[in-house]
Amino acid sequence: MGLAPEAFAQQKSKAAALKPRLVVLDPGHGGVDPGAIGRTGTYEKDVALATAREVARLLELTRRYRVRLTRNDDEFIPLPERVTRARAAGAELFLSIHADALPNASMRGASIYTLSEQASDRQTAALAARENKADLIAGIDLSRHEHVVGEILLDLARRQTNNLSIQLARQLVTELGHQVPLLINSHRSAGFAVLKAPDIPSALVEIGCLSNRDEERLLGRAVYQRKVATGLVRSINDYFDVIAKV
Repeated sequence: MGLAPEAFAQQKSKAAALKPRLVVLDPGHGGVDPGAIGRTGTYEKDVALATAREVARLLELTRRYRVRLTRNDDEFIPLPERVTRARAAGAELFLSIHADALPNASMRGASIYTLSEQASDRQTAALAARENKADLIAGIDLSRHEHVVGEILLDLARRQTNNLSIQLARQLVTELGHQVPLLINSHRSAGFAVLKAPDIPSALVEIGCLSNRDEERLLGRAVYQRKVATGLVRSINDYFDVIAKV
């Protein structure tokens, strides 16, 4: 005798809950694009990759996740290709990992960014412009993708994805803030090209400021990268716990 419809639905729901979630981590920059460069020469691309690898290791230890990295070595990958790889893999969450450089060298702390057509502030607009110019280093014209993205942003699915991305950002602010200092107004938004997947909740994390001498020193240390990674993993756990109840 087959299962009753209610029992079958419960069994299916339980199986879905037990199935490992696919998380795609995106270490920023790479190859010919070093990203931000610290006061003593630390490259953003190296810090981002080392931290992403630690996040992947900790996520896999939980046995709740399958993890893929958009790059696992010093490789340049165009911004749209990063999104394409995440979508092709069937990502349920996309987290882009970076380290910032600010004009004021006394400022330090991590910050979290989600997608918005209009930047939340001037500093975030400038950051998005810098990150989006990464492709120009390799001679790729990002502007030709914008009209397609504009249409996607009007779609209802994009709005739902944005809502989930904001939920993810809230968890990131909470859990990362328990591990490392955060900038004031730590959740911000702008038109980051790497966050424009229409169907994957996404956030970009600047894990600290390479322009601050003390924070640059910390960001290069494995023990500090582990602290950051711990906060990111707890955030991802909390995010999936919350959406599982919705």
